[in-house]
Amino acid sequence: MPSAALGADHLPAIDLLVAFTRTVRHSGVAVTADRTHAFLRATSLAGAGDRQGVFWAGRSTLCSSPEDLERYDAAFDAWFSGEGSPRPGGEPVTRAVHRASLVPEAAAGGEGEDQVVRALASANEVLRHRDIAQLSPTERRSLATLFAGLRVDPPRRRSPRRGPSHRGEIDPRRTLREQLKRAGEPGPLSHRRPRTRPRRIVLLVDVSGSMEPYADSLLRLGHRMSHAVPGRVEVFTIGTRLTRVTTALSLRDPEEALKAAGQSVPDWSGGTRLGESIRAFTSRWGQRGMARGSVVVIASDGWERGDPRLLGEQVARLQRLAHAVVWMNPHRGKAGYQPVQGGIAAVLPHVDQLVAGHSLASFAELLKVVAHA
Repeated sequence: MPSAALGADHLPAIDLLVAFTRTVRHSGVAVTADRTHAFLRATSLAGAGDRQGVFWAGRSTLCSSPEDLERYDAAFDAWFSGEGSPRPGGEPVTRAVHRASLVPEAAAGGEGEDQVVRALASANEVLRHRDIAQLSPTERRSLATLFAGLRVDPPRRRSPRRGPSHRGEIDPRRTLREQLKRAGEPGPLSHRRPRTRPRRIVLLVDVSGSMEPYADSLLRLGHRMSHAVPGRVEVFTIGTRLTRVTTALSLRDPEEALKAAGQSVPDWSGGTRLGESIRAFTSRWGQRGMARGSVVVIASDGWERGDPRLLGEQVARLQRLAHAVVWMNPHRGKAGYQPVQGGIAAVLPHVDQLVAGHSLASFAELLKVVAHA
């Protein structure tokens, strides 16, 4: 058991603090990776050598319910006083979680069926707002069926062509033709106004190791967008290289499409070279017309292995070509998130919006942002 001093010689302070969070978790407190990071940040502000500061930093970041407080206090006293494990004998504390079934057993008659339908709707609504990275395999399969319900409205642009309208400028040709049909007799005036056409949408999906929990769902989003707006959506994966997966996602069945896309991506769950990948897209595809006037969505957490300045320069170059650049970060929707990563800090001045992308509900909000870009 480590000594009471936070600055023990045999362990670096950060290792001691991380080991302490494991002890708190074994005591029955649901300590997640995000809470561990928040605890380390709080202790860096309070001072790792201040016992009282560390105590309150952990109490405010690692505990999520009143029942956690007593367990945390016992774990803290045992860890930093050297009195031994807070649970002698090695018995793990199991938290009693009371779960209510969202799908009740169907009763006889139509009333029971209505209750089942309402319960299923409630379960789906809860699932829509869950963080995708925290879903179980069963929940992921259930979530996959909800992508078909996403509404995709493409952004629009003015077309040089004009079409018939009930108001607007006078259409002299149609007006004259109508008068000739009446042997020159005057009649109602015909009007016209500029037509609109959908803008192209380009989706760049980060498939590096840090984005692995979200990559599958992001490609499902690309599949949904591709089939909702045929011929106007391009999907690429970025990591250590750039890969076009638009053709693979053109398959109608989502599972077959994702399987084909996965087979065509050689750098799945690899490293991250966002700057080089975006430069490859802009040089090979963007300047030739794909990015011109398009709405470009970059789905990435911003962790860049290369030079963040290169990433900022390439996003600025892409913004000059595109109509709008939207950056979707899965950590954007989490409490306490700050865009301080090198990659995100470099691109923030050059993106039109920074939006969340951690749940199905955030995907729906992204589609609204794209539609009104």
